[in-house]
Amino acid sequence: MTDSQPAKDAIRNAATVVLLRHDGPDQAPRVLMGQRGKGAAFMPSKFVFPGGALDAEDAQIPTARPLNADSLERLRKRARPELAEALAIAAIRELWEETGLALAVPDGPSPEMVPEDWHAFFEAGHRPAAGALEFIFRAITPPGRPRRFDARFFLADAERIAGDLDDFSRAGTELSYLSWLTLPEARALDLPFITGVVLAEVEARLAEPSRPARPAPFFHHAGGQSFIDPL
Repeated sequence: MTDSQPAKDAIRNAATVVLLRHDGPDQAPRVLMGQRGKGAAFMPSKFVFPGGALDAEDAQIPTARPLNADSLERLRKRARPELAEALAIAAIRELWEETGLALAVPDGPSPEMVPEDWHAFFEAGHRPAAGALEFIFRAITPPGRPRRFDARFFLADAERIAGDLDDFSRAGTELSYLSWLTLPEARALDLPFITGVVLAEVEARLAEPSRPARPAPFFHHAGGQSFIDPL
C-alpha cells in the first residue's frame, strides 16, 4: 500500500487481496499477511493483507481472465461503474509488488505500452487473471485518519498463483514478515480493526461454501455513525 501524500481529506480507491491456501498438513486454510513498517503513515506496524491504492494506469491493463459477473455487479453498486475492472487489476498489481506472487496465466493480451509499475509482471511472462478474484468486502477509512481509502477486498485461492507460493524473492519492501497463517494465528496478530472484520467475513464464507452468492458488506460512515450495508 503506497503512502504518497494525497490531498487533504481525499479518499483514494484501493484494492486488497485475501489469498488463501489449503495445502497444509491438516488442510486448515491459511492466509497470507505481512507487517507494515513502523514509520508508515497509514497503519504503522500493523499486520495486513497485501493491497494498496488504485493507479490510473491500472485501467489500461487488459485481463486474460475476466472478473466473474457477480463480483462485477457488486463492485459497481454505489460506485463509479468504470472502476470495477480497474480495481481487480490493481489488486493483482499490489499483490505482485508486495509479495512477488502473481495471480496470472501465461497467455493473454498485453497493453501496447506497458506502464512502469507493470514491467516486471509482463516481463516474467505473466498476464493478469482477474477471474481468480471474488469481491467480498468494501470499507472506507473513518474520517480523521492521516490516510483515507475506499478499499475493496478480494478473496482468491492460492492455487491460482503462477509459481511457488513460498517464493517471496520478488517482494517489495512495504511488507515484512510475509507469512502464511491459519485464521486463529492471524487473529492473534496486531491487526487494524477492519482487517479483523474482513477475517471474520472470510471465516463466515468458508463455513458455508455451498451457500448461494453472499452479499459483500460495505463498511462506511455518515453523520458521525458507522454502517455496514450489503452490496
